[in-house]
Amino acid sequence: MDKLPSAITSAGPDRIHRRKLSDEVFDRLKELIASDAHPPGSLMPSERDLMARFGVGRPVVREAMQQLEVLGMVAINHGERARVLEVTPQSLFQRMQDPARLMLARSAQSLENMKCARIFFERGMVREAALKATADEVEHLRAILEEQHSHFGNPPAFIDTDMRFHTAIAAISGNPLFAAWSEAMLGWLKIHHQELLIWTGKEHFALQEHAEVISHIAAHDPDMAEQAMVKHLERTRPLYVPRSN
Repeated sequence: MDKLPSAITSAGPDRIHRRKLSDEVFDRLKELIASDAHPPGSLMPSERDLMARFGVGRPVVREAMQQLEVLGMVAINHGERARVLEVTPQSLFQRMQDPARLMLARSAQSLENMKCARIFFERGMVREAALKATADEVEHLRAILEEQHSHFGNPPAFIDTDMRFHTAIAAISGNPLFAAWSEAMLGWLKIHHQELLIWTGKEHFALQEHAEVISHIAAHDPDMAEQAMVKHLERTRPLYVPRSN
């Protein structure tokens, strides 16, 4: 008898592993949610129905449903059938909040990488804003700037308004993913912002730089808007530093 090739007889990358039943049920449930029969807001079948449908026990169904809940696909309330949730850009990035903050807290290099990613992202967003901004959207940016003026000397409120300003620029793109990513990224970075440095008079710089960005957006000048945004972000970059544990 011919011998089987060693690649077949040895345990290699092609080896088939048995999957957990809950993983199989999880995949089936994802297919149910993706179907038209279970749109956002609808109720999932009961545990008893799912047990009968898949021929598995209650613990398997519950473990699979918990996986769906972790991913933000369903909401589970004790004693009630799970409800299908609408997956939005905001909910998607919200699920990444704790892992992202942990990554930034544990690695100074990760924080630097995120700051670089922010500059890369925002220079594109401000160009889009300069090309697309309507008069109302420009006025909205000016209103946020006026609000930021009112928070002079109040670091937490000043920083929160600063974040809203940048997210509003991303929102001008008309792409909800960009706005959600801006909001999420700034939220992850916020914990690393050294608020005490705001008291040294750097509010003036931020307000002036924001006003300059707005002026170039209003003039529909993407090159100057990008230049002003990069100058602003490079100046504020040192304000985000690793937190000591």
